[in-house]
Amino acid sequence: MKNKKEQLRPDAFYHIYNRANGKERLFVNPGNYNFFLKRYKKYIHPIGSTFAYCLMPNHFHFLVLIREEKEIVQEMQNQNSKYLSALKDSLNTAQLKIEIISKFISLQFSHFFNGYAQAFNKQQNRRGSLFMAPYKRILIENEEYFRRLIRYIHYNPIMAGLAENIYDWEYSSYNAIISEKPTLVSRNEILSYFNDKDNFIYWHKSEQDISTLF
Repeated sequence: MKNKKEQLRPDAFYHIYNRANGKERLFVNPGNYNFFLKRYKKYIHPIGSTFAYCLMPNHFHFLVLIREEKEIVQEMQNQNSKYLSALKDSLNTAQLKIEIISKFISLQFSHFFNGYAQAFNKQQNRRGSLFMAPYKRILIENEEYFRRLIRYIHYNPIMAGLAENIYDWEYSSYNAIISEKPTLVSRNEILSYFNDKDNFIYWHKSEQDISTLF
């Protein structure tokens, strides 16, 4: 596990999370939650596979696998990104190439957050920064921590007293993972880390200590 300002790189898992400024809320109605996920689909899904998420009234969590380098470059080409020319010039320098790709990944997250904040501010007739800055991103390299993190993300509503059971909270990935409905969440890949669906459900019911994750 790395620090909370980790550079986003291809083919790596990150815990992405942030909260609203002060005592503000990020979501005040169902439409806000849904719009946030639509913005996520537009900007983050092309560059990352989603393994878990939970949206809370004043904060959110995502566990994302950034896609492989070739997929990121393809998305840069799809968008005719301003970074393409710099990327072509950097082909002889591997480190510089990764840094340019990382800037593009970060730009996608900026578009995601800024677009939502602007729409939310307009709807709520508010001004100023909505999110704490910068957003937190932690590189996940330990498989045991990875599984515990998924459970932690899904248990957020219970820890906050907003739900009695994890399947009661509408704005998390838990129900998408255990169902057969179409989803952007990488269901099969997630379940493979728990062997199967039954073990995934059992893992979430077990009495594991998740208080030491942070």
